[in-house]
Amino acid sequence: MTDPSPLSSLSSALAEVVARTAPSIVSVRSHRFRSTGFVWKSGLIVTADEALADEGEVEIGLPDGGTTTATIAGRDHTTDIALLRADIASAPVRLATTVPPLGALAIVVATNRDTPSAALGMVSASGKSWRSLRGGDIDARIELDVRLRGSQQGGLALDASGQAFGMAVLGPRRVLVIPTATIERVAAQLETRGRIARGYLGLGLQPVRLDDGIGAMVMNVDKAGPSAAAGIRQGDVIVAVNDQKLSGVRALSRTLGPSSVGAVIDVAVRRGGEPASFRVTVAERPET
Repeated sequence: MTDPSPLSSLSSALAEVVARTAPSIVSVRSHRFRSTGFVWKSGLIVTADEALADEGEVEIGLPDGGTTTATIAGRDHTTDIALLRADIASAPVRLATTVPPLGALAIVVATNRDTPSAALGMVSASGKSWRSLRGGDIDARIELDVRLRGSQQGGLALDASGQAFGMAVLGPRRVLVIPTATIERVAAQLETRGRIARGYLGLGLQPVRLDDGIGAMVMNVDKAGPSAAAGIRQGDVIVAVNDQKLSGVRALSRTLGPSSVGAVIDVAVRRGGEPASFRVTVAERPET
């Protein structure tokens, strides 16, 4: 009997990797949305937030073909992570902390319209931490050269040895992976608090163009917020924060991540054309 060819060996190894992971993969149905999730802890499922409806019942398709309902334990739009609670006996996935190198093979194990699925591709980008357009801190930049359908969002990304290194989601023109470190950090907070703390200045801002750069005009002030307490008023124009010129309202919002809560910042403004400075203690954004 001849030895199996290298391709045959590779095919068998990939099939074995998928078979080991599939029992922890579920389908997620919410309103008209379909996506994938995986068992993070007993009774807790991680899925892609962007593929989860804003309201209505959530139904989980189990690996054995059965279904169960789930409730939303918490969700974070900025990192695209949502956590669901469900009565499910499937074993949790073991997430690896490694970040795969550029060019490594990657397998995405997911569901497609409630049917188990798998896709093979390559790590097309592997780099340092980055911040999403919505202001979420992602611990590593991982992109995959793989084709995924919308219902496969939330599937597990595995390396060739079968280690799960993150969750596959659809980004702008590419497939991104939310890495293990981000999932563990965010999901743990969603489990205990149901939300991720974000910084809050209590200001409604409008970008304005100045002779020497960009400013942010204060359109309204939360009377109970930290900026009002510091003395900032409607009509002030913010020009710098901590001696750094303002590059835009969105850029300012992105600095108000979880680590900003409780920090004291120096806010430079122009009031009636005259410079003024205020020290603001960043508060936690109210749930509403």
